Amino acid sequence: MAAKNTNIFSLIFSFIFIGLAHLNLVNTLSPNYYDQTCPNAESTITSVVKKAMLNDPTVPAALLRMHFHDCFIRGCDGSVLLNSTEKNIAEKDSPPNISLHAFYVIDNAKKAVEALCPKTVSCADILALAARDAVTLSGGPTWDVPKGRKDGRVSKIIETLQLPAQTFNISQLQQSFAQRGLSLDDLVALSGGHTLGFAHCSSFQNRIHNFNSNQSVDPTLESSFAAGLKRACPTKNTAKNAGANLDSTPTTFDNRYYKLLLQGKSIFSSDQSLVTSAKSKALVSKFASSQQEFQKAFVKSMIKMSNINGGQEVRLNCRVVN
Repeated sequence: MAAKNTNIFSLIFSFIFIGLAHLNLVNTLSPNYYDQTCPNAESTITSVVKKAMLNDPTVPAALLRMHFHDCFIRGCDGSVLLNSTEKNIAEKDSPPNISLHAFYVIDNAKKAVEALCPKTVSCADILALAARDAVTLSGGPTWDVPKGRKDGRVSKIIETLQLPAQTFNISQLQQSFAQRGLSLDDLVALSGGHTLGFAHCSSFQNRIHNFNSNQSVDPTLESSFAAGLKRACPTKNTAKNAGANLDSTPTTFDNRYYKLLLQGKSIFSSDQSLVTSAKSKALVSKFASSQQEFQKAFVKSMIKMSNINGGQEVRLNCRVVN
């Protein structure tokens, strides 16, 4: 009996040890990670982002979207930054990512940081910091970004099928986020990133032309708003850059997105789905009525999302593995 009890206690101890080891792995990121090895990394990255924004006001939305798309595939490991090769088509060349841009901002930041601290700061960390700067410099909140991510060595086009689509309903969105350890609260808060940016016609065409067999236009769209979208994106649209802003203040990080959502003035089907369940609609209403509550929730969820990591190295060039 004593031997049996010893084995049981040994087994329990092993599980506890494994659990603690896992927690340690998850918590290896730290806001102070580069304090000794590259103390000027953050200010250097911020300067690069600020300069890019002055030349191109679409940069903040691009960086924020890039970070989201990076974290949702293999964790926040910079895999979205890798170029395709002769033998592999990378994430960035997939249909959901083909409109991503501003990769040059990450390249410029990496070059500047490498000049200060060679082989020290990962591309994944640079992207996470640049996304934070994109929000802050657009009038949104700031926060201490946990750092210490490593860059991944794998980037496959097929894996981008895991990205949540603009046509997802609330159940599909919840499932996608839950697979990454993110809750419904995180889903609604992070969707507020759509306060920045622009959408091409192809991403919301389903809502304004041939919506279903009985209706041409999605009936949840406010009528005058839908008419405006149809003018911008006619059935036989040939304008490559035609589309619509994601909200009425596309370069300002605010809670306007939620206010418009409650008015039937959202761009994507996935946005509209946030008001189809009682709990998610309550959060939308909460954020629509309080920018402070939205920003607080957004920061919390951004930190949670950016803690998903699975890389192995610090790349010298963000576009290629070492």
